[in-house]
Amino acid sequence: MSRAFYWIFPHPFLTILLAVVWTLLQNQVSAGMVVFGIILGIILPKLTSVWWPDRPTGFRVGKMTSYAIMVLWDIMVANVQVAWIVLTVPNAKLKPAWIVVPLDLKQPEAITMLAGTITLTPGTVSADLSDEGHSLLVHVLHTFDPDGVRDDIKNRYEARLKEIFA
Repeated sequence: MSRAFYWIFPHPFLTILLAVVWTLLQNQVSAGMVVFGIILGIILPKLTSVWWPDRPTGFRVGKMTSYAIMVLWDIMVANVQVAWIVLTVPNAKLKPAWIVVPLDLKQPEAITMLAGTITLTPGTVSADLSDEGHSLLVHVLHTFDPDGVRDDIKNRYEARLKEIFA
């Protein structure tokens, strides 16, 4: 059953995403557009699956859901923190920092999720990935403890992504 399922749906989450996006782009929900979105969601991943030979196999949806909720919360909190910094800290007293975060993640999808999470969180930007993929260069708007920021990224985000993509 699993083999047949993945033959029809080589990337099931991409299938769902494509069907939903197609339906939303139509500005109205109708049965025909939903069915056409599902058809596109099946055909496009099937046609492009030859270029995705190393897709993650151990993706855990439940852990991804809790990760997404945590990231959304962190984004809201960081928005308030950055607003506070902008309103209260003069430019001369800002402590920006470049931080090298060594990576334990090996899968490109997991590294991309980590870099995206860092960039989505206000006050931080992932700027570069080393050629070997062993470290990520992150810019922080204001910090007195760069090592603490590095440890927070590794413990809060990378550890959870290792569980999701195990």
